[in-house]
Amino acid sequence: MAENRPTPATAVQLRDELLFQRATQTYLWALPLVNTMGMKTGSEKAFGAGYNVLPVWKKRLDARTLVTTPNSDVIYAMSYLDLGKEGPMVLEAAPGLQGILLDFWQRPIPVDGGRFFGDVGLPGPDGGKGGKFLILPPGYKGKVPRGYYVYRSGTHNVFVFLRSFYQDPKDLSPAVRVMEATRIYPLGSKARKPMQFPDASGVPANMLPASDASAFDQLKLLVDSEGTNLADPDWRGMLATVGIVKGRPFEPSADRRAILDRAARTGYKMSRVVGFEEVVSGRSFRVYPDRRWLNPIADGTTTNPSGPLDLSWHRTNGAYLDMDTRIWFFTDYYSVSPGMISQVPGKGAKYMIAFVDARGVPLSGGSSYKLNLPPNIPAANFWSVTLYEAENGSGLANGQPFPSLGSRDKPAANADGSTDLYLGPRAPGGKEGNWLATVPGKGYFAILRLYAPTETALDNRWKPGDIEKSN
Repeated sequence: MAENRPTPATAVQLRDELLFQRATQTYLWALPLVNTMGMKTGSEKAFGAGYNVLPVWKKRLDARTLVTTPNSDVIYAMSYLDLGKEGPMVLEAAPGLQGILLDFWQRPIPVDGGRFFGDVGLPGPDGGKGGKFLILPPGYKGKVPRGYYVYRSGTHNVFVFLRSFYQDPKDLSPAVRVMEATRIYPLGSKARKPMQFPDASGVPANMLPASDASAFDQLKLLVDSEGTNLADPDWRGMLATVGIVKGRPFEPSADRRAILDRAARTGYKMSRVVGFEEVVSGRSFRVYPDRRWLNPIADGTTTNPSGPLDLSWHRTNGAYLDMDTRIWFFTDYYSVSPGMISQVPGKGAKYMIAFVDARGVPLSGGSSYKLNLPPNIPAANFWSVTLYEAENGSGLANGQPFPSLGSRDKPAANADGSTDLYLGPRAPGGKEGNWLATVPGKGYFAILRLYAPTETALDNRWKPGDIEKSN
């Protein structure tokens, strides 16, 4: 200080600190956008861009695709649309598909009639029979033609996330055909581009959220594309403080870019801290009081599947954004919809995540563990356990074809009907069919998925064991 005022050197230091703090908080606030843009950027770099480009993981998704907690036990397809450029878009879906249409905040897009949000196919308004889905841009006032399920997006940019199901891991072709029957095109267009279905399986693609200053370049693209659709004036004001304003160049100096880079790296690391926590915003995520398995809406009920939150992560009893729960979710997952969290037996899915063993110690790649799943695993479609990198949430590169093991792999059952799975760097003798490999020196976590959970899953009468260390 000099005469009770900051010195010029102190002022520079504090202005740099102000930029760093604002940029760090902007990164955390924008994590759903950064998550979506990471997928879009990585996909388009590997497979090409355009509404007609729908990469399909035709041989399932393995660890070479870097994306947040993918499911290796379904056939995936993902695409990215720009309604600001193309106008209203049509998605034609074949019977048997399950998908979600989300805006770039990954909010499920509301459907005219009010009964559905985001879901397409089995949990959607078509009930899995297929049909035509019309996606309208923000504020659309034009005439809506008949014969479509009508979805009204909050952003011009739309994330299309599709899944199809196979029964036999040795024959994926029926599920792939369901995907390749998809058609996406502008409404009323007579010059539709032919669909492209590049095989994404085995192709190295980094679709993870950016963790450096490029995250702010991606946000600038969205601000220019979305304008006032992207955020309220307060948060557009926060973006402006780091230099991101619609229609203005974003050309930070080398010194400012270095600060933005440090802020993104810090925000990313902070998200990894929040994303491993068991109690977030004062709520325990434990699915069962005496187990370590977590779910951010473990307190959902049949009448209120998302618990005290809506699917934009707002607290319904306080009308505010639960920032840390949203950060937790987009660190550990992506995409959510009413169909995914359905509490109707035989619908949706029940997901739970374990970061630690039964004693509360983080799972270590050099240790061996056993997971007991009691008899009559309550999944009408399938169940699976998948391992993920602690560092970034992508599939664990463990040397096996896929970092997952589930009902369709037919692991051996015990005499009492329960199933033991073994996690560790080496398979116990004679247990190779029930073993998931881990990598010494690499931390990881596990997700248990119950697809089409039945009543004993939904009311928690059936519960898995904790992951027990065996050496």
